[in-house]
Amino acid sequence: MNHTASDDDAERTWCLAEVDIFCDLSEHEMEAIAAAAPMKTYHAGEILYSPTQPSEVLFILKKGRVRIFRVSADGRALTTAIISPNTIFGEMVLLGQHMYDNYAEALDDTVVCVMSRSDVHKYLLSDARIAARITAILGRRLSDLEQRLSDSVFKTVAQRVATTLTTLSTAQPSGSALRPGGRHPQIALTHEQLAALAGTSRETCTKVLRDMEERGLLRLARGRITVLDRERLQDAAG
Repeated sequence: MNHTASDDDAERTWCLAEVDIFCDLSEHEMEAIAAAAPMKTYHAGEILYSPTQPSEVLFILKKGRVRIFRVSADGRALTTAIISPNTIFGEMVLLGQHMYDNYAEALDDTVVCVMSRSDVHKYLLSDARIAARITAILGRRLSDLEQRLSDSVFKTVAQRVATTLTTLSTAQPSGSALRPGGRHPQIALTHEQLAALAGTSRETCTKVLRDMEERGLLRLARGRITVLDRERLQDAAG
């Protein structure tokens, strides 16, 4: 039993060790934060956060990708952010971070550490180093949101699909982006998932992807897209 508890503690510390905002903390500081941030796992497609069941918690994403999206009155989903590992998201008024009417959905099998309001105040906001890094992260995310909203208005569907693929292939760690022995980034998404990210229908997304495959930019497989020519894909993104 003690061995299991020790393993759990080590696993929680591992969950936080590579997160940028904690990059220069001591082992003792890391252990204290890890003890206050229990890990949770979600399967691809599961909802981590919903406006119908709001809770003020901060998620620290260790593994997988998370899509933040909102649903319009006519049922269309607009992706507002794609969260990559080793960063934060969630509803936390203390940090000036709000989910509003957004949902958070796991794009992959996902591991997060979860902190309550009181622990965020105790362990994060009390440390000027961490608080400053959180402010920088939220500023970059706001800039990304503005760009995404601009893209939804001014870019064609093909450009939005190319932009989304470029972003995802760049955001993935090199170890997970490349298949064993492979040379090209691979993105684990269905056409339906990619369509939701790009703000279009699955049928239109599939048509765009097949056109890109014919042009040699991509290779398509079930639930996986291989980027063959990232430079030309970036050009296609406009």
